[in-house]
Amino acid sequence: MASRTVIAFDFGTRSIGAAIGQEITGTARALASFKAKDGTPDWQQIEKMLKEWRPDLVVVGLPLNMDGTEQPVTAQAKKFALRLHGRFGVQVTLHDERLSTVEAKSGLFDRGGYRALDKGSVDAASAVVILESWFEQNLS
Repeated sequence: MASRTVIAFDFGTRSIGAAIGQEITGTARALASFKAKDGTPDWQQIEKMLKEWRPDLVVVGLPLNMDGTEQPVTAQAKKFALRLHGRFGVQVTLHDERLSTVEAKSGLFDRGGYRALDKGSVDAASAVVILESWFEQNLS
């Protein structure tokens, strides 16, 4: 059984959520969310997190329409993934993230009601959903 450390990002044009997980357990936990401007984060914050956690793999959520077609933000998420690889040399893979935000909001609401639904918490929780979904598809 693999025991790689994996970081996932829930890409957004104004905020990018992050989660960390281990392949051996197939579970993830929220790390943080980063403000972004038109999809561009503070790369120093991303670098600091990557240096701290030293992931073996980075998973970037790929936003698609419900029918599987691309939407305008899909290209931006791909560009973000390419920049992660180019800037930091990390292995990056894309993963379909349809409904991750809906699932994240539902889980947060169940645990804390409306107060738990702040944007940063939702983005980081969405990254958890993306990563655990990636684990389910790739570790079975």
